[in-house]
Amino acid sequence: MVTAIVLVQAERLRIPETAAELANVTHVKEVYSVTGEWDIVALLRLPSYEDLDDVVTGQLRRLPGIMRTQTMLAFRTYAPELLDQGFGVGLNEQG
Repeated sequence: MVTAIVLVQAERLRIPETAAELANVTHVKEVYSVTGEWDIVALLRLPSYEDLDDVVTGQLRRLPGIMRTQTMLAFRTYAPELLDQGFGVGLNEQG
């Protein structure tokens, strides 16, 4: 299984529609609107590297509203317990 993270720069007035369309693309498992230079982040899980070109170049880049993409491939997956700790840095827990 191949995991890819795709950063998307979208037309400002079409971000919600573009994100919704991205969520319906084959192998796209999660879509987030985000702050910063990029507007949308899509998490893909693909059976093989060959599928990456079909999805990113063949489908994602052709969606209306997408101006630019940058794709990153994940090398290693870490335990979910550790991921929660990393994303919780700086947040105060009530209790």
